[in-house]
Amino acid sequence: MPSPSPAGTPYPSHAVGDTLCPDRIIAGLTTAEAEKAIRAVYAPILDAGVPIFVTDPATAELAKGAANTFLGLKISYINAVADMCQAAGGDVSQIVDILGIDPRIGSGGMRPGIGYGGGCLPKDVRAFTASARQLGADKAATLLRAAEEINESRTDTAMDLITGALAGRPLTGARVTVWGAAFKPGTNDVRESPALALAHTLQQAGATVTVHDPQAVTTAMTRNPELDYTDSLMLSLDGADLVVLVTEWPEYQQADPGALAYLPTEPLIVDCRTTLDPEPWRTAGWTIHQLGRPGK
Repeated sequence: MPSPSPAGTPYPSHAVGDTLCPDRIIAGLTTAEAEKAIRAVYAPILDAGVPIFVTDPATAELAKGAANTFLGLKISYINAVADMCQAAGGDVSQIVDILGIDPRIGSGGMRPGIGYGGGCLPKDVRAFTASARQLGADKAATLLRAAEEINESRTDTAMDLITGALAGRPLTGARVTVWGAAFKPGTNDVRESPALALAHTLQQAGATVTVHDPQAVTTAMTRNPELDYTDSLMLSLDGADLVVLVTEWPEYQQADPGALAYLPTEPLIVDCRTTLDPEPWRTAGWTIHQLGRPGK
């Protein structure tokens, strides 16, 4: 089976014709005949230089779960570091750069934020944790469950950041714009979306929530019809008391903060993905709060 690519990225698309080329192929086999068949089926991909790992079925199954689970662990780890930075006044973005330069670690997938979602990563981490328990690998299960607990806590972490940004003003009655509905940029998939989980929590806390997303408004409306939605970035800000960025779409990173600053009642933004360059926003008059980064 083709192995999973890093969370939030497609398989590499250097191609032979229209054939996608994954990072690697893992085949769990028991006979030489099966290996011959697999190599024939995937010949165009293998000829393009994609490595194949031929193993027994148990190793192949564990490798698939281990790959996605490691990504979940990495995300939860940097989120735990972001929480420490939040408490200590450190800068998690600089820590990512410092850690990432070490080839044993790398910065890929290590963006602090409100956690992972989608239809693949959460279920794979849960399944791998359950497998560890079933196999009697209790210490492994404890480690994996800790990563899940960190991920499950991210909505609460984001709410704490939002509450701090409001500086004592209540959420009840506040008009909050949420930027992002998809679980990651580049898709309309809202399955286990941290963005929608946060939007729903804000609405339950008494805020009037308007959600903007470049691609996922239709799918999000089906899943969370209690929220308001708009396809217009400009309209999403009209009269907002607070903007909360929760999906790191390029549209938000490339937005002109000066052109947007006059639209909300107050130019206040909480960047839950630590994805914006804060200086242009501050220069344009915005107050910006980012997880694990000092300064306003």
